[in-house]
Amino acid sequence: MKKKIIDENKIEDVMNMLLKMYPEASCELNHGSKFELLIAVVLSAQTTDVSVNKVTPGLFKKYPGPQELAEANLSDVESIIKKIGLYRTKSKNIINLSKKLCEEFECQVPDSYEELITLPGVGRKTANVVLAEAFGIPRIAVDTHVFRVGNRIGLVDEKDVLGTEKALMKRLPENKWIIFHHLLIFHGRRCCTARNPKCETCLIKDICLEYNK
Repeated sequence: MKKKIIDENKIEDVMNMLLKMYPEASCELNHGSKFELLIAVVLSAQTTDVSVNKVTPGLFKKYPGPQELAEANLSDVESIIKKIGLYRTKSKNIINLSKKLCEEFECQVPDSYEELITLPGVGRKTANVVLAEAFGIPRIAVDTHVFRVGNRIGLVDEKDVLGTEKALMKRLPENKWIIFHHLLIFHGRRCCTARNPKCETCLIKDICLEYNK
């Protein structure tokens, strides 16, 4: 069966239109260091960036680096981040993650995918976000928004997250991976929502396969 995707020559148009809609598109997790970014991304699993940004100032003030967080009391960390989902599991993960950073990586966030995914709480998406945002290494991190929007528009036609990531990497210029990732997230949060997408205000509706089918 032929995949339902938009023509190659329309991809640049999609990006330019999204750039017009979201010139400010960037990582929305507040952070001041690679370590803070890593922790924030781990905490953001199955919760919103807005919720994470409410708890990280207190967390980073008390535990500014991996050495401090590695020695943290579990119940204290839980009390600081308890307003976000899965806070008990995430508290254990960020403490153990910090311990591993200090024991195996000289308290530095590693810049390789293979090393990042050995850290507690760090999966493929988290590793890709850190590589792209902290180190500028071209990656496409596929979250629920990137998966939904990428497939809904017709950039790709895939059944799962990994397939979507690989297909996007093939279709998009490598030097545009990072910005395209941010644009798709912004569009998914602000316009192309899971329920009741705001199609009438969308600049790419004439290209979008879902809108025009």
